[in-house]
Amino acid sequence: MSAASAKPSTATSDCGDNALAQCVTQLVRRYLRDLDGNAADAELHDLVMRSAEAPLLREVLAWHGGNQSRAAATLGINRATLRKKLGQHGLD
Repeated sequence: MSAASAKPSTATSDCGDNALAQCVTQLVRRYLRDLDGNAADAELHDLVMRSAEAPLLREVLAWHGGNQSRAAATLGINRATLRKKLGQHGLD
């Protein structure tokens, strides 16, 4: 199967059926369990977003062979926003 035809399925009736949602659920549960009642160093939402955004940008950009316009369209953001985010993560 070529990279161009290996698009993930978005049809799901329940977020729990989504592999990405399941992965996030497991990682957040593990993070909270590992805290063992201690306070988190950062707000969890910010931590998850910071941790997920760079690999998301990197993988979508690679999927489109470095084409920022196509990557931005896939991400649902404009190209200028993509370029800004790439710079913030040192991916430019």
